[in-house]
Amino acid sequence: MKTILLLLLIVPGTVLAASGGYRLDRSPHDPRDLVSLQSGARTYVNYCLGCHGMQFMRYKGLTELGLSEAQIKEHLLFTADKVGDAMKVALDPKEGKVWFGVAPPDLSVVARSRGADWLYTYLRTFYRDPKTVTGWNNAVYPNVAMPHALWSLQGERGWDDKEHKLTELTKGSQSATQYDATVRDLVNFLVYVGEPAANSRRSIGIVVLFVLGIVFIFAWLLKREYWKDVK
Repeated sequence: MKTILLLLLIVPGTVLAASGGYRLDRSPHDPRDLVSLQSGARTYVNYCLGCHGMQFMRYKGLTELGLSEAQIKEHLLFTADKVGDAMKVALDPKEGKVWFGVAPPDLSVVARSRGADWLYTYLRTFYRDPKTVTGWNNAVYPNVAMPHALWSLQGERGWDDKEHKLTELTKGSQSATQYDATVRDLVNFLVYVGEPAANSRRSIGIVVLFVLGIVFIFAWLLKREYWKDVK
C-alpha cells in the first residue's frame, strides 16, 4: 500500500478561497456514479488513510458502492482487522501533532464542512516552494503545513508571482485530464462519506412532494365540493 501524508489543514471556501483569494473551480462530482466512488475510495485508502481516518465510516459501508466484502478485504482493508471496523488512521495522532503542529483531522464530514469546490480546487493547486518546511505550498491555502500527497500523479508545479498562476515544472504519471479525474473521484468519495444517505433522501423527498401534490389536488376538489352550496 502506498501511503503518503495528506494533512488537510483547510478553511471554508466560498466563491473565492478565503486565504489566498484564488478562484475556486466547480467540482464535477456525482455521488450517483458508483465507478467514480469506487475509484475515489481506492485513492483515499492508498494516499490519505496513512494520516486521515474516517471514524464515522466502516469498511462494511463500502458494500453500498457495489464492492463485495472479498474485494474490500483484498484491495482496501489495510488499517483494520475486520470489514466491520471503522476506517482507522494509521498515523498516531500524537506523532502527527509533533510533525505538523496539529493532529491530522478526521475526514468523515470534511466535504460537508469545507465544501466540494474547495476540496477539488485545493487538491489541484499545490506547487513547489523551497521556503516552506515541506517544500510545498498551495494557491488556495497559502503556507499550508502539508506536503502534496498526490504529487507523483500530478507532477510538480511552480508559482508565477507576476502572472499569479501555476506553471508546470515536471510531469507526473497522469496527464492533467487524468489527474483532474482522480481528484474528482476522491472528492466524490469524500462527499458521499459525509452523507451516504443523500441520494436516497433526495429520491424519497421527490416522492413525498409528488404525493403531497396529489393530496392537495384532492383536498382542493373536496373543499370546492363541500362549499359549493354555501353562500
